[in-house]
Amino acid sequence: MKLELWQLTFDFALVVLIWLVQLIIYPSFKYIPRHDLLNWHQRYVKRMGIIVVPLMLGQVALMSLQVFKQISSYSVGVLLLVLVQWIITLSFFAPMHQKISSDKYSEENLNQLVKTNWIRTVVYTIIFLWGSMKESGLLPS
Repeated sequence: MKLELWQLTFDFALVVLIWLVQLIIYPSFKYIPRHDLLNWHQRYVKRMGIIVVPLMLGQVALMSLQVFKQISSYSVGVLLLVLVQWIITLSFFAPMHQKISSDKYSEENLNQLVKTNWIRTVVYTIIFLWGSMKESGLLPS
C-alpha cells in the first residue's frame, strides 16, 4: 500500500474516533453520577489510550515521512496541523482528563471539555478531508 493510503487510513480512524468522542463520549460524562464517573473514567482513559496513542503516533510518523519524501504545501500544512493536535492534547486534554480521574473537576470542566474538543474535531476533519481530496485528484499533489 502507498504511503499516502496508509496516511489516509490513520486520518480516517482518527476522524471517526474524534467525532464519536465529540458527539457521544464527552457529552455523556455529564450524565454519569460523580462516583461512577470517577471509576469509569479511569478505565476509559487507559482503554482509549490503547487506541489513540498508536493512531496519533502513526499519523505523525507517516506525515513526517511524507514531508521527508516530498516537501509540499500539503505535507508541511498537515504536519503542522498534526503537531497542533499534539500540543492541544498534551497541554489541555491530558491535564483535564487527569482532573476527572482524580475527582478534582467541576461541571464547568466537563462543559469545557466538550466545547474545546470542537477544535480537535474540526482540525482532524480538515486533515482527513484535505488528504481525501488530494488522493482523489481534486487537489494538486
